[in-house]
Amino acid sequence: MSGDAPDLETMAALLNSSGRYRVLHRLEPRQVVAKPDGSETRLGLFVDVETTGLDSSRDEIIELAMVPFTYSLDGRIFEIRDPLQMLREPTNPIPAGITLLTGITDEMVSGHTIDPAEVAAFADDAAVVIAHNAAFDRRFLERLSDVFIRKPWACSMTQVDWVAEGFEGTKLAYLAMGAGFFYERHRATHDCIAAIELLATPLPKTGAPAMARLLETARRASWRIWAENAPFDKKEILKSRGYRWNSDGAINPRAWYIDLEEGLRDDELAFLRESIYLRDVNLPIREITAYERFSDRF
Repeated sequence: MSGDAPDLETMAALLNSSGRYRVLHRLEPRQVVAKPDGSETRLGLFVDVETTGLDSSRDEIIELAMVPFTYSLDGRIFEIRDPLQMLREPTNPIPAGITLLTGITDEMVSGHTIDPAEVAAFADDAAVVIAHNAAFDRRFLERLSDVFIRKPWACSMTQVDWVAEGFEGTKLAYLAMGAGFFYERHRATHDCIAAIELLATPLPKTGAPAMARLLETARRASWRIWAENAPFDKKEILKSRGYRWNSDGAINPRAWYIDLEEGLRDDELAFLRESIYLRDVNLPIREITAYERFSDRF
């Protein structure tokens, strides 16, 4: 090898082309993903929270990141804008396991607060709020600010068919590796930027940006069917079919429920009548759009 600095990109390409190695590149944050081409654009907002635990009714946010970006109606991402990142001191000390996972310590958050008014002003112009596991983030953020109640939401983890595209899992780190890059994990801003980069990446099989598939799914309404008062001996059938149990009962029935796309609703109701209740039955049904989806209010 000559005395010149090695051409790392050439070396990486050579290793990849050998078929014996796979080289991942470190994600370098960028502002311009694609040059504007005159297309009509919207403002997206990718959000991520780090918390003291998994229960949104009891646990607390200790870090919030929000990263705005512009996208076209067909899912092309153009510009990633400056993020807003905030720390918050919780009521009780951060559990050791959370510190191990996130690297956030009690000393780091000491004296810090999150101003809901500042958060609302930052998020106000967003046409859609996206999270990787929106069912988790939305529940925490709705308790922080009403702005997240009013916005439509999408989920980059569940609303892109990653498995059909050849990915082996849906965790953000797995998807990033599948797309050929790695990043500093488990801090909110880094996770947001990595997820936006993933959404801007063409999918392996369809070639469309992942953001395009996400928007297609998010824009479609779905239906939630509650199998209220289903016979106890039928619970294993319901579980195997994808039903989940709602144990809260404060707003919705304490019952098994399933979320389905529009075209599957009538067939599912027929299944419930014929195989679960063995009679005609009127069940609670609710249409769910991006404005309600992933919220524990529905």
